[in-house]
Amino acid sequence: MHIYDNDTITAMATPAGGAIAVIRLSGDDALTIADKVFRGRRPLAGAKGATAHYGNIVAADGTVIDDAVVTVYRAPHSYTGEDSAEISCHGSTYIAHCVLQALIDAGARQAGPGEYTRRAYLNGKMDLSQAEAVADLIAAQNKATHDIALSQLKGHFSSELAQLHERLLKMTSLLELELDFSDHEELEFADRKELRTLAEEIDSHITQLASSFKTGQALKDGIPVAIIGKTNVGKSTLLNRLLNEEKAIVSDIDGTTRDIIEDTTDINGVTFRFIDTAGIRRTDDRIEQIGIERAMKALDNARIVLWMIDARPDDSQIKEMKERTQGKSLIIVHNKADINAGTLVDGETAVSARENKNIDTLRNRIYAAADMPEINDTTVIITSARHYEALTRAKAGIERVLDGMDNDLSGDLLAEDLRQCLDDLADITGGKITPQETLNNIFKHFCIGK
Repeated sequence: MHIYDNDTITAMATPAGGAIAVIRLSGDDALTIADKVFRGRRPLAGAKGATAHYGNIVAADGTVIDDAVVTVYRAPHSYTGEDSAEISCHGSTYIAHCVLQALIDAGARQAGPGEYTRRAYLNGKMDLSQAEAVADLIAAQNKATHDIALSQLKGHFSSELAQLHERLLKMTSLLELELDFSDHEELEFADRKELRTLAEEIDSHITQLASSFKTGQALKDGIPVAIIGKTNVGKSTLLNRLLNEEKAIVSDIDGTTRDIIEDTTDINGVTFRFIDTAGIRRTDDRIEQIGIERAMKALDNARIVLWMIDARPDDSQIKEMKERTQGKSLIIVHNKADINAGTLVDGETAVSARENKNIDTLRNRIYAAADMPEINDTTVIITSARHYEALTRAKAGIERVLDGMDNDLSGDLLAEDLRQCLDDLADITGGKITPQETLNNIFKHFCIGK
């Protein structure tokens, strides 16, 4: 990653090989450099912002590379906040690379990963949490993660942090005002009861944000669902039905599935990670034993457990399974419902994996068991470990303030913890000077062109 400078940078903004390729150019000399390779009706340097211009792109020797449309953006009304141009040409990999090389020959520098978004952050177009949301939006694999990233990019998370910042700043200011009048012991600008109420509200808000990280991680990685049961009960057939593909080998032979088979699918816009496990039974086969051990480990790591049966278990078996899956959502799945249809009790679902019956009903049960909050493009859910760690530090700081109030600590000590809490929250948005290493670490994971 280059140290931020005034170079004009260029990079591909679209994958090569499509119908259209877009090459970005950004920096103080973006339009001057663009004019060196563009032949249109008028120079781009004199063009207004948000205008499109048709012409030819030429190489350093004057050879025409392609006809193209160049869109001009004027600072500060661009993604980076700088003068920018986007060249839209035909998507041939050869053409795109020739255009990119022509821009470099004309004086631009190849952009590093995330350098456009880095400049947008440094130029005040977005805060640090919004900049990170750009990468999350590009990487989104389902509607839920897309909506969460879009919400963060729109600034909803930043808005909540700004509210916390204002309330913390109010507390800090009142306490520091007392310090300025410390010679007048009778004066108390910060009512301790009001401060405690405010601190408790802030603590509750930070706790709520931090606790959403577990849900955020599950949404990004896929909610783990373990399919367990005896051998030859239909687990692999069920997995294939849930995935809508023949992922697992299906056989009447006991012990066919000896290792974990795993894949993902979306249900109502949320990714679920289904894990088909080895059938649980007594066996002397060492390889099968290893598969069963892994099955039990998958059960421990799952958030939802599908216990597949083809005959009703006795009460002791149900009790044992409920104890084993305590803290998880357990769904008892009666397979072969076309043969063994019977009375179901709460928490049970009947399907026929072979005949593909009631699979959609089971999908809906699985989604409900995940207990996901309603998610849209205004939902605030933490998905970044960096944000979670900063919130955890901020929570520890506000709890020290509460403890300090309980122990009648002086205002200067309380104010110090409040300032630390403010700094921890500011780490998320980049509201204070952020070490160069932190910025490098965040933006190095971006793709080139963003």
